[in-house]
Amino acid sequence: MPHRFSQYDVFSTRTGDGNPLAVVHDADDLDAATMQRFAAWTNLSETTFVLRPDDPGADYRVRIFTPTTELPFAGHPTLGSCRAWLDAGGESQQAGTVVQECGIGLVTVRAQDGALSFAAPPLLRSGPVDDDLATRVEQIVGRPPLSLQWGDNGPGWVVAELPDAQAVRDLRPQFAPGEQIYLGVFGCQGQHVDDGYEVRAFFPGEHGICEDPATGSLNASVAMILAQRDQGWTRYTARQGTALGRDARIDVRREGDRLWVGGRVVAAVTGSVHL
Repeated sequence: MPHRFSQYDVFSTRTGDGNPLAVVHDADDLDAATMQRFAAWTNLSETTFVLRPDDPGADYRVRIFTPTTELPFAGHPTLGSCRAWLDAGGESQQAGTVVQECGIGLVTVRAQDGALSFAAPPLLRSGPVDDDLATRVEQIVGRPPLSLQWGDNGPGWVVAELPDAQAVRDLRPQFAPGEQIYLGVFGCQGQHVDDGYEVRAFFPGEHGICEDPATGSLNASVAMILAQRDQGWTRYTARQGTALGRDARIDVRREGDRLWVGGRVVAAVTGSVHL
């Protein structure tokens, strides 16, 4: 049967600069196998399916699929799904704030300055990686990282810091065939957090390692790492997708003990899909 369908570009002000997301609305009648098959067909980094919430505190529920698997949480699908839900006429229980239900629980999304941002969820795994993984990451990036630790908030990120933004842009990672590492790298644009960061994200795909053009979950992990290190900063902008010819911008704000990760979301495609 036909379902309302939309596609958005997330972390951008124009179509083609950010990370595309496909959204299927009113998907309560679809089973997981159908969702996974359609996500493989779109061949985007993520496709989401918006459903009625199970939790009374949520405004809607979302299931997030890559072409090969379901994720409990991801950042750009959170913002894109929220924008799609609002554009489809969704009304939140609390003005200015939307509560999304997903695999990791409830995630708060808010509108501010014409953009959407989500409250960074707690890390499921943090701290240092084991020696074997550290050695392998050093081989992949071609140098010892300035820091290396888990930043897993759902996808399973291992986060490596490089000396500066140029080192991130110049990186040509050397992954082995079939390697199952979700690797994020970041480097500062200057000398201080406020100068901003260059970020890149690599993850296993159907035909090897893929690079994501804009990644909310990884940027949330980086923000948490920076907050643990330096409590003084309040805001910075990250750039991502430069190596792919994109121009994604991710705004990160620190407000008390909460980190907000957000950006612009623009509509690219609306219509219906038969599933």
